[in-house]
Amino acid sequence: MSADPWTPPLHAWLDGLDAVGGRSPHTVAAYRRDLEAFITWARQHGPAGWERVNTAHLRQWLAHGHGAGLSPRTLARRLSAVRRFLDHLVKQGRLAANPARGLRPPKGKRPLPPTLEADQVAALLDALPADDLLSLRDRAMLELLYSSALRLAELVGLDLERLDLEGGWVRVLGKGAREREVPVGQRAREALRDWLAVRSRFAPPAEPALFVSRRGRRIHPRTVQQRLARIARHRGLDRHLHPHLLRHACASHLLESSGDLRAVQEMLGHANLSTTQIYTHLDFQRLAQVYDQAHPRARRRKRREG
Repeated sequence: MSADPWTPPLHAWLDGLDAVGGRSPHTVAAYRRDLEAFITWARQHGPAGWERVNTAHLRQWLAHGHGAGLSPRTLARRLSAVRRFLDHLVKQGRLAANPARGLRPPKGKRPLPPTLEADQVAALLDALPADDLLSLRDRAMLELLYSSALRLAELVGLDLERLDLEGGWVRVLGKGAREREVPVGQRAREALRDWLAVRSRFAPPAEPALFVSRRGRRIHPRTVQQRLARIARHRGLDRHLHPHLLRHACASHLLESSGDLRAVQEMLGHANLSTTQIYTHLDFQRLAQVYDQAHPRARRRKRREG
């Protein structure tokens, strides 16, 4: 009967960790469980000893665990234990290289970021104060963030010349210096007109920025974040209000109402959109039509018109 090629080197390493390695008993026990789990699999499906382990074996092992329903967190922990032990074997000269280096466990599903219901956003925006000039600016920023699903950097980077209130659109410079035109809803246009009527009291004539600070310079991203957090506290919102929350809320509400994922991707300006545009093109007129029909702050008040 041949000697066991698996457990003696593992137990020697674990005993060393327990004795002089400074590891807690819980850590050593976790290493033992995870590495013995690999040994159990390898004896049935894999190589005949640690020296025969390669990257393909480890990928098969991870795939087996994923198929058995193990969580990405568990698989990552097990892979980390195997990687650490194989590093030990490399230092001993028993392996030329660690086959676990560079290997990543399967990723889990990314949870959807938190969002706000449409009536929550409406209650927040409808209750915004307009009792001073900076409140008019803040209301315009929030309405525009939600109206057009802008990133914070896109909002603070906007210049006056990129906004067309009559046409109902704004030209945004997004990630990768990619430009896109997105609709601006009626409520946002009203708030922007109110702000533009008083903007000159802060901004000097040569200032191109759409939104400026009380000192007349382009508003800083941190200032926007602070103003939104302050508004949330004053309105009693039970969560942290930040620009991306409004961007995500806009995208979620448009998608729920229209079901047009491609239009929403166009509006958000996601990085992978350029690949989508190779196969199909969505022009601005189609995007504006979907927006007018679906966005909660842009719907025509047909009941009143009737």
